[in-house]
Amino acid sequence: MDFSLSEEHIMIRDAARDFAQTELLLGVIERDEKQHFPAELVKKMGDLGFLGIMVDPKYGGSGMDTISYVLIMEELSKIDASASVIVSVNNSLVCYGLEAFGTEAQKEKYLTKLATGEFVGAFCLSEPEAGSDATSQKTSAIDKGDYYLLNGTKNWITNGGRADVYIVIAQTDKHKGSHGINAFIVEKGMEGFHVGPKENKLGIRGSDTHTLQFNDVKVPKENRIGDDGAGFRFAMKTLSGGRIGIAAQALGIAAGAYELALKYSKERKAFGTEICNHQAIAFKLADMYTDIEAARHLVMKAAWDKDQGNNYDVSSAMAKLYASKVAMEHTVEAVQIHGGNGFVKDYHVERLMRDAKITQIYEGTSEIQKIVISRNIIKE
Repeated sequence: MDFSLSEEHIMIRDAARDFAQTELLLGVIERDEKQHFPAELVKKMGDLGFLGIMVDPKYGGSGMDTISYVLIMEELSKIDASASVIVSVNNSLVCYGLEAFGTEAQKEKYLTKLATGEFVGAFCLSEPEAGSDATSQKTSAIDKGDYYLLNGTKNWITNGGRADVYIVIAQTDKHKGSHGINAFIVEKGMEGFHVGPKENKLGIRGSDTHTLQFNDVKVPKENRIGDDGAGFRFAMKTLSGGRIGIAAQALGIAAGAYELALKYSKERKAFGTEICNHQAIAFKLADMYTDIEAARHLVMKAAWDKDQGNNYDVSSAMAKLYASKVAMEHTVEAVQIHGGNGFVKDYHVERLMRDAKITQIYEGTSEIQKIVISRNIIKE
């Protein structure tokens, strides 16, 4: 076993860290308060290759591996989880799905623009009555010969108001259950496609989250991804990779909070010495460091599995389950270490605490991850 990063991976990590510290940090508090989508920063991330990290260079991507992806996600998430979730969705849920399952024509038309940041993508699975239960799709796509007629509502869609390309999961034949579900490429501006009001969220407030409505939207037949009825499998496989991205996001949030807490504990004095010298604080830091390192190993293992061509359903679920738990627990501890200052926005940790919660919910709740893990270990 070799747990060291290659020189290339170190360079990639350092480039992402530099961008996060010099570009994302500036204005992050204001973006959070005003729910401001970082459009200019997204363009810069596209220029750096962050929006098509694992996409083949022939489609405009960076051609990097999944290890590189999680390193970038961790560094961005230490500073701004709203920016990192844009990167995660575009890479894991949109670019991956198109490259792995799309036709050559779909890749040339959409993937080449998504990988460079010219386009931003969104993944539309969740509905008012179909979040964790993805088989209960109410959004319908009726086959009309040359096109499908799309009707329904999608909830909590990241990049909902800013995306150019939307991958929409819909039910074509409800009698076939999961085998009657398809995935479609929908373009912004198609007649009958309406973007609802922006959600006012607890965390990742710079991320653009909307409800989407489809009213008799005509989707060309060539915009279906994969064979008829393959949409559910497409969604589940795509989400498995997406969980690696969110696990890396959770890891970054936790690591960012830890780094702030460690720095603060070395500066803040109480009872005649820096508070890091008090066992109560020192033990908190020890627990944070240990749990974050354990989470990092799980995230890296999941990324390695994907790069090696192994089945990564369980490793990605474990990584997301544990990393999101660590993020939630230790951002709370970071606020505690900061004391009263932790409750103040200027110290950043309260925002990280708010951002951490969503990592236990989206792209499969923690309860869903336990279902994935338990089903696999029971059938072995």
